[in-house]
Amino acid sequence: MITPELHILTRTDLAALEIGPGEVIDAVRDAYVAYAEGASRNPTKMMMTVPTGRDAVSYSMLGFDGALQQVGFKTSYRQGTGNPDKYYTTISLYDDKTGLPFAFMDCHRVGGSRTPATTALIAEACASEGARSALMIGTGRQGLNTLPYLATRLPHLEKLRFFGTHPDGVRATVETFHEYFPGRELERVHDVPAAVSDSDIVVAASGRAAHPPVKTSWLKPGGVLISVSSKGVDSSSLADADYAIATNEGQLGVTGSRFDTADGAAGIDAEFPDVLIGRKPARRGQADRVFAFSSGMVITDIPVAHALAHKAIEAGLGQKVRLWT
Repeated sequence: MITPELHILTRTDLAALEIGPGEVIDAVRDAYVAYAEGASRNPTKMMMTVPTGRDAVSYSMLGFDGALQQVGFKTSYRQGTGNPDKYYTTISLYDDKTGLPFAFMDCHRVGGSRTPATTALIAEACASEGARSALMIGTGRQGLNTLPYLATRLPHLEKLRFFGTHPDGVRATVETFHEYFPGRELERVHDVPAAVSDSDIVVAASGRAAHPPVKTSWLKPGGVLISVSSKGVDSSSLADADYAIATNEGQLGVTGSRFDTADGAAGIDAEFPDVLIGRKPARRGQADRVFAFSSGMVITDIPVAHALAHKAIEAGLGQKVRLWT
């Protein structure tokens, strides 16, 4: 009889593991394709605010990655949107081939990898022909890897810029980019509206931002605005777009309800997995201003977590726990 056991992996265990942008982007793309083709399942995430007046919110996501045949449960809790030290997120994986539990691990690095991978894939699919510039707004965890992932997937981008106000975040953004692209120039901007109007691809991943809320109407014709669940995006941005995409329409209703119009729930033209496999177009015309709402889907967490777990186990990291004995 096989005794079920979990590999427990901490944030420290996962921190030094090498996993490049290309590997993560390929894993996330495979996950979206499997979902679009009906092999995976991704129920809408559950969100609950905590009624204590502490500005706390919790999330729960369940999914099945048909490519890996892994079931994943992800949980997140944050007390105070401005306090990164009070944000905790975990993921547990179960192998559907063997019917056994596999890993329970910190999900901080997973989320910080699969989110920019999704951004890069959306940018690649939705950017207009001839796009040459990208702007990253925000220097927190969600945006830290965005520019190197964009440069990996869209090597033809000539101008890469960012906006940030927190000194540690600014420094980390520059250092992280130059780890992957030591010879490339990265420009810091200070006028967000002007930089948006001069960029082909705009990624907003700012929280309670120190900049005017970004509007789709600021984009140049053919521009694309990708909101990574950003509070720094104006609530008019979806309605004002010529074409609108979401990673998942159900999750847009949960985490993007502020984009609802007075007439009802916000509507989109396509879900991104359908765009990725060619079932739906990424835009109607080259001059369209495109808005894309990116809300994390657990099917993209699962393959990244699975890859990191395997690397950690092969390196002898973590510990095994026989929880069910």
